[in-house]
Amino acid sequence: MAKMNGCDIPEDLYYNIEKHVWGKIESDGTVLMGMTSVAASLAGKLLYITPKKVGQKVIQLKSVATVESGKYVGPVPAPFGGEILEINEDLKADVSSINSDPYGKGWVCKIKPADIEADKKNLLTGKEAVEAYKKKIEADGIKCE
Repeated sequence: MAKMNGCDIPEDLYYNIEKHVWGKIESDGTVLMGMTSVAASLAGKLLYITPKKVGQKVIQLKSVATVESGKYVGPVPAPFGGEILEINEDLKADVSSINSDPYGKGWVCKIKPADIEADKKNLLTGKEAVEAYKKKIEADGIKCE
């Protein structure tokens, strides 16, 4: 895993760097998704999450949930479009795992992608994603805690 200014950037994920969200394609073709460590750091200590309902369809970069901290209220955009299969119920009781483990316990939802190949064209992964994210972190002066 790459790091920049304390921000974790796993190379095996797909990113929308401007929206600070990630997606991981699972072996069954579903996609696990969530906020990056950069997003969690920028938002501050998260207090609440309001996810969309299972069965709802989402379009790429449209909201799958809304998060709230003391200084931020906003959407969690979907890096891939499709149907929500599962939401991370654990976040309703303790949303702080997005801050402490955004790529593990802090995942937001799982979807069945509508057109995974088309959506991949709008995302970065691997070394390309790491380099682009490092440039974004440096340009914006972002530091993760």
